[in-house]
Amino acid sequence: MKIGALADATGTPVETIRFYEREGLLPPPARADNNYRMYLPAHVERLAFIRQCRNLDMTLDEVRALIALRESPAQDCGDVNALLDEHIGHVAQRIRELRALEKDLKALRARCTAPHALADCGILNGLDSAAAAPAPAAKRRHVHGAH
Repeated sequence: MKIGALADATGTPVETIRFYEREGLLPPPARADNNYRMYLPAHVERLAFIRQCRNLDMTLDEVRALIALRESPAQDCGDVNALLDEHIGHVAQRIRELRALEKDLKALRARCTAPHALADCGILNGLDSAAAAPAPAAKRRHVHGAH
């Protein structure tokens, strides 16, 4: 199948497929005489696996490690368990960060309970005050999408 058919079969944008190829997550397909990529059912399976890992918010390195482990079926699954345990730890940390972010946002929202002139807006004034004060490294709470 051509790349468009692979994209349709897996619900994956063509550019994402090409990205996974460049990253070495998806093996390069054979090329037809017209230089079109020709994908096999194994590509569909691998891409579905990659997408499921990404849906679980795994990094590309984690996906790469799982693919390598998956290609050694006789090995025990201890390394897979360890990788998933570490990922669960990352997710738990992000949840803690998100809860702290929610608390900060609610406190900021509480500074402006009724509409009035923007010059007196507690939210904007709170943001201005926070921006003027240097934030200690431990206080910064921008939650990144991937760990």
